[in-house]
Amino acid sequence: MAFHRTTRALDSDMRNLSQMLAAMGELAERQVAHAIDALATADRDIASKVVAEDAAIDSMQKTIDESVLETIARRHPVADDLREILGILQIANEYARIGDLTKNIGRRILAMTDGDIAPGPAHGLRRMALAVFRQLHSVLASLVQRDAKTALDVWARDQYVDRLCAGLSRQLMAQMAEDPRSIASGIHLLFCAKNLERMGDHATNIAEAIYYMVEGQRLLAERPKADVTGAVTT
Repeated sequence: MAFHRTTRALDSDMRNLSQMLAAMGELAERQVAHAIDALATADRDIASKVVAEDAAIDSMQKTIDESVLETIARRHPVADDLREILGILQIANEYARIGDLTKNIGRRILAMTDGDIAPGPAHGLRRMALAVFRQLHSVLASLVQRDAKTALDVWARDQYVDRLCAGLSRQLMAQMAEDPRSIASGIHLLFCAKNLERMGDHATNIAEAIYYMVEGQRLLAERPKADVTGAVTT
């Protein structure tokens, strides 16, 4: 009887952890959506909101971390259960990093002055941001449904974001070379592009973690990466 009580308690803890992680993913997705709006409109109020939202994501990560440690200490999970719990811990960390990167974009927008984003780069940034948002939306659905097939699709699509980043970076650097007055804004936008590209990497890390949680084995193939020659690397 004690064994069954422990099993039920572990199942309850894992459901709670999964629900908290899904809520964290939804918040991160919403923060990215607000960042896209801020990039499209150069709205400083929205950018400020993007920066402020990161505190809630950090708080959720802390709660999940503490709950994971408590569950491991009290329930002593093994095998599939332990793999699931450790996967939740990893994914929470990935979402926290996405929140940090989104906050960085908000700060870059706040640092720019009105009219700093030219139409060409603005279109490229929005296209790239939407591609990353779709990655995050798909990987969250994969997480909620424990869908390894969708996770694998997210993993394979990372190279598309890489190509967008490389193209946008080349465009911005050409613009700065042609017009030195655009250098200040160009640097901000280069970092926005790089932050978006790194968000795509974290979405892919989440996809890999989900695949492992569901299938019990890691993806052995090397992650497909596009040529990012010309992209900012810092």
